[in-house]
Amino acid sequence: MAAEILARPLVRLAKHEFACARAARNSLVNNSRRHTSGSHYSTHAFIPDFLLPAFMIGKPAATPSLHAFPPPRQPTSLNISHTRHFSASPATKATVVTANPRKDEDGNEMLIEITARAATRLKEIMSKDSNPNLALRVTVESGGCHGFQYLMSLTNTYAISAEDDTVFEASDGSGAKVVMDEPSLELLKGSKVDFTMELIGSQFKIVGNPAATTSCGCGTSFDIKP
Repeated sequence: MAAEILARPLVRLAKHEFACARAARNSLVNNSRRHTSGSHYSTHAFIPDFLLPAFMIGKPAATPSLHAFPPPRQPTSLNISHTRHFSASPATKATVVTANPRKDEDGNEMLIEITARAATRLKEIMSKDSNPNLALRVTVESGGCHGFQYLMSLTNTYAISAEDDTVFEASDGSGAKVVMDEPSLELLKGSKVDFTMELIGSQFKIVGNPAATTSCGCGTSFDIKP
């Protein structure tokens, strides 16, 4: 009982010391906030040991860090890739006119095309005969099972008529040439000179003739639109 009576003053003294220490610390914190308003640094208040309760002596009395608002984020620049613009170059013609170009009644140029297979075969023939002046002559005549037929033969360029014949040449550098007179070219304009290899044999043929309506199985005879 006596010990309890003696302990009561000690408890009251400890409570009083703790209250004094808390009041002093709050006062220092408020002062530090007023002096460091808007600062980016944290402030720690110093409290003497004699103002602290016995269980807090030797421990730093730190105040909460005062942090300023972080600076606003800068907008991120967008890396916009540049769009490449490609210009479409005109397509290279597979066949060009080298002599006596002609136009039809509507003013359109009358052209034919030499396929790669036909150009390769003509190049082989010129190489075999050692004659770079060889050319394939294509002629249309009446006859055959459908009214008109193709006739093909080899000729030399020196035998070509400058007035009547038109000369076409493949633009691949092979030197392959095809010769047509004006009446034949009128019936074959827009078609292709091809070379085919079939079971019945290999031959030059006319394919894709816009003027032909029907043709025979061998591909040498055709009918035209009325």
